[in-house]
Amino acid sequence: MRLPERFQNVAWTLASFALLVLVWDLAVRLLALPVYLVPSPAAVLRAGVTQWQPLLVNSGWTIGAILAGYITAVVIAIPLGMLIVASPLLERLLYPPMVATQSIPKIALAPLFVVWFGFGVWPKVAVAFMIAVFPIVVDTIVGLRGIDPGMIALARSMGAPRHRVFLKLRLPFALPSIFGGLKVASTLAVVGALTGEFIGSDNGLGYVLVQASGQLDTPLLFATLVVLSIIAMIFFYAIELIERRCIPWHVSQRSPTA
Repeated sequence: MRLPERFQNVAWTLASFALLVLVWDLAVRLLALPVYLVPSPAAVLRAGVTQWQPLLVNSGWTIGAILAGYITAVVIAIPLGMLIVASPLLERLLYPPMVATQSIPKIALAPLFVVWFGFGVWPKVAVAFMIAVFPIVVDTIVGLRGIDPGMIALARSMGAPRHRVFLKLRLPFALPSIFGGLKVASTLAVVGALTGEFIGSDNGLGYVLVQASGQLDTPLLFATLVVLSIIAMIFFYAIELIERRCIPWHVSQRSPTA
């Protein structure tokens, strides 16, 4: 009996992670790696179970910073991309400073955010926002400009007003590209929040990583990395699920056997 495609995807995902853990465990055993260098999966699991409460509490702080920075980036980036497409003047004024700002490593901006906002959640939100906003803006611009000009000319020749052309042609055509930017930004927001926690924070998973590194607690460090990976994957696949609900008609959402 053939399983539905959704269950097949879940099975393949679980199998890939099981293979990764098996290779990891075999490498530790065969190479006789010390625990302080690379702990075994069992040691990482024990550390995660032992420290589950601090990991859970600090995960909440990190998730809150990720969501705040990411949502702020989405709310600002998509309208900004639309304005840049609609106005060549705004593109000349706004796009070069955005590119210049994006070229600055965010790890260099994090201490400045600490000076501006102090210790706490706001530097983490600011770094997550800065690192997530640019790919959304770029993919929004690419999507809105990627439509065939002949389709727009045809719609206007039939008397469609500008707002209707935007809602019925430009925006639906741009949604796959916009969601591509949203998925890329979802993983970057995790990196941004973690960077902010490295620089100046007394909570969050980045703070746990700094503490574990200072104490040479490698199993806890690996356990924290596993938790971060799980958070990033859940975030990414949540955006992908929203994408499937919003654009089920797009070719990217069709099954390989279709």
